[in-house]
Amino acid sequence: MSQTSLSAPLPESLPAAGSAARLREALLAAAFTADGLLDLLGAPAYSALARGETVPALRATRGEEPLAALVRLFLLQESVPAARVAGVLPVDVCVADRWLVREGEELRATVDVRPYGGDDGQDWFIVSDLGRAVGGAGGAGTRQEGVVLGVGGASTTLAGITVRTPVGSALDLGTGSGIQALHAAQHAVRVTATDLNPRALDFTRLTLALSGAAEAELAEGSLFEPVGEATYDLIVSNPPFVISPGARLTYRDGGMGGDDLCRTLVQGAGERLNEGGYAQFLANWQHVEGEDWKDRVRSWVPRGCDAWIVQREVQDVTQYAELWLRDGGDHRSDPAEYAARYEAWLDEFEARRTVGVGFGWITLRKSAAARDEPSVLVEEWPHPVEQPLGEVVRQHFELQDYLRATDDAGLLADHFVLADEVVQEQIGAPGTEDPEYVVLRQHRGMRRATRVDTVGAGFAGVSDGGLSAGQILDAIARLLGEDGVVLRDRTPEAIRGLVAEGFLLPARGAGE
Repeated sequence: MSQTSLSAPLPESLPAAGSAARLREALLAAAFTADGLLDLLGAPAYSALARGETVPALRATRGEEPLAALVRLFLLQESVPAARVAGVLPVDVCVADRWLVREGEELRATVDVRPYGGDDGQDWFIVSDLGRAVGGAGGAGTRQEGVVLGVGGASTTLAGITVRTPVGSALDLGTGSGIQALHAAQHAVRVTATDLNPRALDFTRLTLALSGAAEAELAEGSLFEPVGEATYDLIVSNPPFVISPGARLTYRDGGMGGDDLCRTLVQGAGERLNEGGYAQFLANWQHVEGEDWKDRVRSWVPRGCDAWIVQREVQDVTQYAELWLRDGGDHRSDPAEYAARYEAWLDEFEARRTVGVGFGWITLRKSAAARDEPSVLVEEWPHPVEQPLGEVVRQHFELQDYLRATDDAGLLADHFVLADEVVQEQIGAPGTEDPEYVVLRQHRGMRRATRVDTVGAGFAGVSDGGLSAGQILDAIARLLGEDGVVLRDRTPEAIRGLVAEGFLLPARGAGE
């Protein structure tokens, strides 16, 4: 058995989608699913495969089970005897439609087919170029222009933060192998997928067909050019955001200087969103010497949109250059060539006075209220979160709407409830009677923590929707011997902070 070389030429023709339904049926019957792989490989080998390490999976598939043969064929790029899968796959059809090729008495896959679990437990399949279904610390490891990657950490991150309310239209810009289009097809009446790389559109067609999803409208071109003046209820993009000294690889290098591609994408999204629509992106941005990165990214937000921008990680320029040099396989090239490419990255950063690069999420929401009073939150949050976060994102913008429309008098008249999975922690030296301070901590979603005073802790503790905020404060004032009027005057700002971060929810919409 031979493993396909990662440097082999990309196939000029891809499988035909017409046989996808038959292949899907055969794969499901053989338990070639995310759950089936976990059962066969075991958790350690399954996790290693997600990191791009194949040795544990090869060891776990030494048996004669049909599923083991399929894993070797479609995930590990091993040639397998045709006799082993003859009773499992429609071999003649798969060969005729170029899913498989014959090599004597053996078969070899022409594309990666990776099982992938849907939002509601659906069994889906992501189709990509050979060797690209799994990533890992070594990156894609290729210099092949036009290569189409499969599922990676960035793909699943974007899928997890996307708001999943039913919509009429969705745009997946820079679709790649089609994972975002596949998710969108579950809650959008019409899905449009675009990519500068025509091979990516072919892979998206295969991913949708093999997953049993509705077809998408496919359009070739850069950024918003393929869709003209069309508008959407949802726009998602995992764009080629890498800040590099030149456009080498379509899937990662946008061909614009610095972070101009991400800026252009964000700024252009506003006019292509319908009222109430969301645009959600992964992005990189420069940290420029003498400039606040928050101001830089905040300036990208288009007029008429609220925004929530989260920086998840920052790398210095050497870390960043090394990451993407490994991704392109340059670390395995001639040392002199590697050094020259490294120098080119550092020259680019020096010319732009870039000292670091941030990575994160950008969510826009088109809002009439944002035209006069936009809500723009730019924050750094490198801490662990609990995916999926789509509902948290939706709730964030609804809470900003509530706070924007509610003055202090209205706030005190309203009723609140403590969000689910919020606990109170008392911090202090062991044995002391009173805590030094109190922390409210979320165990779900963003997993935020916030320090509160005695009034804030007491207010949160009794917020069950029964009493208005003003009534609760009056009771706290009597308990503490404070002036109720003064407490009403100084507390709304703290309540707003707890609402803005999702600790407290207006009772009238807490369960929505």
